[in-house]
Amino acid sequence: MLSRCRINQLILPPDKPIKSFKPMSYPINIAIADDHEIFLDGLAMMLSKQEGFNVCGRAQNGKQLIELVDTVHPDVVLTDIRMPVIDGIQGTKILLSKHPNLKVIALSMFDEENLVVEMLEAGAKGYLLKNAHKDEIIEAIKNVYNDKVYYCAQTSFVLAAMISRSRFNPNKENQPVSLNEREKIIIQMICQQKTTQEIADKIYLSKRTVEGYRIKILEKINAKNIAGVVIFALKNNIIKEEDVL
Repeated sequence: MLSRCRINQLILPPDKPIKSFKPMSYPINIAIADDHEIFLDGLAMMLSKQEGFNVCGRAQNGKQLIELVDTVHPDVVLTDIRMPVIDGIQGTKILLSKHPNLKVIALSMFDEENLVVEMLEAGAKGYLLKNAHKDEIIEAIKNVYNDKVYYCAQTSFVLAAMISRSRFNPNKENQPVSLNEREKIIIQMICQQKTTQEIADKIYLSKRTVEGYRIKILEKINAKNIAGVVIFALKNNIIKEEDVL
């Protein structure tokens, strides 16, 4: 069993970042919803300064967000999960029933694992912790805009396991991913928090060769960070929950 009390000890390790998308030649229109005005204003100000982004509206509850989206038709919505009047989960369901091409990113706190899973099952394409770095927020927006899923880099193993057991399956319409045995072994060791050098030493390859495998694996499974690798591995039975704890 996964112990919730250990969540802060199970943050996935940082690794070499994946190269971001090139700047867009047209703006991505973004709407933001959060009931904390200071956070809302700060996030809107940060995003409005980014090349290729246009913050087209802000809301402080789910009802306002639905009305806003109906009016300004954004490409991407960043929404808090816990909001008054209509929460982010119900709001996402309503929005996607009316605007199926809308991309939604959930904004969450550390203690909202169950709610993050519910947001993904409601149709969100990704999630971020509210203390995520600016670069990660930008990366997440560009990914979901391009119809890719984004898992927060600070995803705990607890949350990764919960997502893997959930109904959320972004790859259900894609062809099955073909991995050879060496790739599966490398995935297992990545999930066990082994560094590139430790993996290289274990399987008698150069660090550069292992890094090449790592990049190829991320491309194959359409993952942008280690969180995506862990969730993919758990969902496809490459590792078991007890293997990463």
